[in-house]
Amino acid sequence: MACVYLFTAALFEIGWAIGLKYTQGFTRLWPSVLTVAAMAVSLTPLALAVRAIPVGTGYAVWTGVGAVGTAILGVVLFAEPLTAWRVTCLLLISGGVIGLKFS
Repeated sequence: MACVYLFTAALFEIGWAIGLKYTQGFTRLWPSVLTVAAMAVSLTPLALAVRAIPVGTGYAVWTGVGAVGTAILGVVLFAEPLTAWRVTCLLLISGGVIGLKFS
């Protein structure tokens, strides 16, 4: 169950990270409200997950999945560049997350 909590927390982390772009510096009300709500929601399943898994592993997986997911959505939603170096770095992050998860 901890893995489900952690994955849910990571999805909401991706949501609030992407939401930051839509808030335009927290000057738009509803995108700001939704982003702050996603921030709060992402912490609850993370807290539940780290009851059963080491906090260092949980936090690293949470941020790693969030970083990779946010970078991918940045390419898809905002036409951010997808260079070979960026793909390599995302693969390294993914490898680290997978390694931590199974260690």
